[in-house]
Amino acid sequence: MLFRLSEVYKSYGTQDVLRGLSLQINAGEHVGLVGRNGAGKTTVFRLVEGAETPDRGDTVRARGLKLGLLEQHVNLEPDTTVHEAALAAFGHLQQIEHEMRLLEHRMAEAGDDLDAVLERYSDLQHQFEREGGFEYAARAESILQGLGFTREMWSLDTAKLSGGQRNRLGLARLLLAEPDVLLLDEPTNHLDVTSVEWLEEFLASYPSAYVIVSHDRYFLDRTSTRIVDIENGRAATYNGNYSAFLIEREVRREAQQRAYENQQHLIQKTEDFIRRNLAGQKTKQAKSRRKMLEKLERVEGVRPDQSSGNFRLQGVERAGTHVLTVVDAVIGYPEKTLAAGITFTLKRGEALGVIGPNGSGKTTLVRTLLNKLSLLAGEMRWGTNVRTGYYAQQLDDLDDRNEIIMELRRVAPSSATAGELRNFLAQFLFVGDDVYKHVRDLSGGEKGRLALAKLIYSRVNVLVLDEPTNHLDIPSRESLEEALDAYDGTIITISHDRYFLDRIATQILALDGQGGAEHYDGDYTEYHDWKAARPANERPSATADVEPRRDLPPAPVKESGATIKAAKEEKKSAPQKSNVRVVKKKKEASRDPQLVEAEIAEAEKNLNALSQELSQPETARNPERLRALNKDYEEADKRLRALYEEWERVVAEEARV
Repeated sequence: MLFRLSEVYKSYGTQDVLRGLSLQINAGEHVGLVGRNGAGKTTVFRLVEGAETPDRGDTVRARGLKLGLLEQHVNLEPDTTVHEAALAAFGHLQQIEHEMRLLEHRMAEAGDDLDAVLERYSDLQHQFEREGGFEYAARAESILQGLGFTREMWSLDTAKLSGGQRNRLGLARLLLAEPDVLLLDEPTNHLDVTSVEWLEEFLASYPSAYVIVSHDRYFLDRTSTRIVDIENGRAATYNGNYSAFLIEREVRREAQQRAYENQQHLIQKTEDFIRRNLAGQKTKQAKSRRKMLEKLERVEGVRPDQSSGNFRLQGVERAGTHVLTVVDAVIGYPEKTLAAGITFTLKRGEALGVIGPNGSGKTTLVRTLLNKLSLLAGEMRWGTNVRTGYYAQQLDDLDDRNEIIMELRRVAPSSATAGELRNFLAQFLFVGDDVYKHVRDLSGGEKGRLALAKLIYSRVNVLVLDEPTNHLDIPSRESLEEALDAYDGTIITISHDRYFLDRIATQILALDGQGGAEHYDGDYTEYHDWKAARPANERPSATADVEPRRDLPPAPVKESGATIKAAKEEKKSAPQKSNVRVVKKKKEASRDPQLVEAEIAEAEKNLNALSQELSQPETARNPERLRALNKDYEEADKRLRALYEEWERVVAEEARV
C-alpha cells in the first residue's frame, strides 16, 4: 500500500466535494482518475500530498513515501536554463559528483591524508554508479527531446518559456525524479500529439505507480489498467482501461437499478402486509416484518447523469456540394513559411481534422482559410452559399466586459427576446441569475461553453473549431461529439483529442512541423496505423515541387556557400545510419568542396538518426544504451563541426585561386 483514503469527507464553504470517499493505491498500479469538473479529483491529490486535510476520515501514506505531483502551474528556479532545470531532478547525484571533483583535486596534492581521500572517493564512485550517475545526463536529454524540447532549446532561460513550455519542463523533471508514485493532473494539456504518444509509450512500461487525472480518453485507454470514477463525492473502482470502464459502469448501473426496483417492490408488498395485518390475527408477523424493514439496508436507485449541456446544433442552410478546395497551398508569414503542399477537397457534410506539432501552423492554416491571413502561394476556393463560424482556442472572440446574455445577443437577431436567449443559454448550463455574470468572471470551461453557444446560435453551415474540447470535461465532450455527429454542415477542426477526432473526422490533414503536409481520407486511428505501416523513407515532408520553407535551408546546391552556412543552423535531413563514419582530414592538400558537402550531408543524417533514437521512450529506460548513444552523439556533433570548418576553408581557398 502506497496511500489510502478512508471514508474521507471534504467541504469548501457550503459545497460538499467528498462524501465518504475511500481509495487505496498500491505499488506499481497504473490508475486513471476520472469524474466531472468539480467532482474532487484535484482535491484527492491535495489530500494525498498533505496540502489539504480531510474534515472527517483518514489519509494514510506509507512511511518514507516519495510523491511526485504534477500541478497545473509549475514554479521553476530563476536564472536557470531548460537543461539545468531538468538536471536539477538529480540534485543528490550532482552533489556526489561535485564532491568527487573536489577529492580529485586533493589527490593531485598527494597530502598525508591520501589513503582517506582515496577511500572516500571509492565509496562515492560506487554510490554514484549504483544510483545511475553515469547515465543521468543522457536520460535527462532523452526525456527532454521526447517532450518536445529540441537541443536548440536547452540553453533557453526558463524565465522566457511560455506557460505550456513550463508545464512540459515540469513534467520532464517529474519523470526524471522517479518517485514511488506519480500524481499527474492533466499531463497532456500542453503536449502536441507526437509528445502525447511518446508519453504513452513511456508510461506504458513505467515500473512505479501513477495516478492520472485526464479528460483525454485515448490517453487513458493506453496508460491505465484501472479506473477510479469519482461521482457524488464517492469513488468506484473498475479494472481495465477507460473503454472497459464505460462498459462495466453501464453493467453495474443496470444491475443496481434492477436491485433497486426489486427491493422497492418487496418494500411495497411488505408495507401492504403490515397495514392489513397489524391489528388482526397476524399482528405478530406484521410486527416482525416491520422490524425487518427498519433494519433493511436500502439500495439506492441510479441517479440520472447530471446535464453536460445541450450542444445540439440547429438546422443550417444547405451549402454547395464542394465546400472548400485547396491546391498546393503555402501558409505562414512573409518572413517565415510554416507549411507547403497543402491539398484537399472538403465536401458538404464532411469533417477535416487538422493535427501537427505545436508551432507547425495549424491555427495559421484556419486563419488563412478564414481570410484573416493571406495565402503565400497556391489556390483556395470556397463553394457557394457558405457561411463560416469560428471557435478560437484562446476564446478571444468573447468580450470580457459583457454579461453572458449580452454576449449571446451579439449574434442574435434583433427580434430575439430576453426569454428566448435565457432559454437557449440554459441548454449550456447558464441558468437563473448566471446569465448576468460578466464574461471576465467565468472559468475556462464556462467560457468554452459560452463560445460554443454563440457559434451554435448563429446557424452557420461551416464550423471552424480550434481545440473545441480543451475546456470541457469528458461528459461535455461526449455531448459535443453527439451534436457534431448529427450536424448537417461541414466541419474543420484542430484538435489533439484523438478520441474526438475518431468520432468526428472523415479526413485528416497532418502538418509535420518541418514545412510539409499530408492528407488522408479517414479518421485519426486509421491515419495513425497507415503512417506507422510505411517505411520511414516513404514518409513525405514538404512536397518537392512547391515553394520550400523560407526559414529552412534548401537542399544543397553545388558551389553554394549560402547553402552550407544555412545548413549549420538547421540539421533537418532524414535519418539513415546510426554509426558515425570517421573520415581523416588531409592537412597537406585541400579537398574538393563537393566531396566535403557530401560528407556534411551524411554526417547530418547520422546526427539526426542518433537524436531520433535518443528521444525514444525505450531508450530512456535503458541506461547502457543511453550512455553509448550519448557518446556517439557527441562524437558525431564534433565531427560535423569539423566538416563545417573544413568546408569554409576550402571554399575560401577556391575563391582565391
